[in-house]
Amino acid sequence: MSALRKVLVVDDDAVVGKSFNRVLSSKGYVVTTAQNAHEALKQIREQEFDVVFTDIKMPGMDGVELAERVKSSRPWTPVVIITGFGTTENESRAKAAGVSDFMRKPLSPEMIEASAAKAMSAPVLTIVQAPEISRSKALPVEVLEKQNGLKSLALALAAPFIGLAYAVLLPLIGVAMLAWIGGKALVQSQAAKRAPTYLKNVALFFAAPFIGLVYAMSLPLVGISILAWSAGKAMMANPKGRKVLTALATAGKLVAAPFIGLAYAVVMPLFGIAMLLGLGTKALFTANRTA
Repeated sequence: MSALRKVLVVDDDAVVGKSFNRVLSSKGYVVTTAQNAHEALKQIREQEFDVVFTDIKMPGMDGVELAERVKSSRPWTPVVIITGFGTTENESRAKAAGVSDFMRKPLSPEMIEASAAKAMSAPVLTIVQAPEISRSKALPVEVLEKQNGLKSLALALAAPFIGLAYAVLLPLIGVAMLAWIGGKALVQSQAAKRAPTYLKNVALFFAAPFIGLVYAMSLPLVGISILAWSAGKAMMANPKGRKVLTALATAGKLVAAPFIGLAYAVVMPLFGIAMLLGLGTKALFTANRTA
């Protein structure tokens, strides 16, 4: 044997440990003994063993539980169960834990040597750790933090516009639903002859806040436009003023662009609703006249 193999023998009977030491030491094995499972676990934490032999019946933790502990922490280490009280239940538990072999007492030198050779010749279990593979493909922590920061910044910048969209669209949806429900009720009602006037009043009632909003937005712009027109007319008389006026006009377009877009976003849906209400009113009025 080219390299020394380390064997751990766990048995509360010291004679068993001495038997393994006597048989295997001459074959190039280094044999370590432990009298119980707790002592064996301490030895395993401190050093690596090529194979573990353990008695199945010991005070405290039995050999099957020790095998389960060893295989859970070091699945590549072969474990051989030594038993003089073999039962189907214990063997099933040991097989489920992944033990390599069973040895039944009384032990002979041939059994000990053959079992050790068999455990050493078993293929070494290769453990592939999925978390390591996934980390190799994962982005660095710095990149993930930068991406999360950019997402947070984008959400912070987009939040006012999202809120504005909700503020503009939800009232329009509510108005449209109310208009549809009111129109449906009027069509089915005997008072359909008075529908045009009623629809007109309903439309004015719901449109009033939006009309006020349009006025509130438009009037300051109209005033600013008049002032700008007057100042521009005065500056056009001066050549230098023309250059300044051109620069101011460009800057004004950049500043006004968002407000113009907002005005379109608010006004255009109102025009659409007004047109739909007008068409509905006209249709009802025509239907009533025909009836």
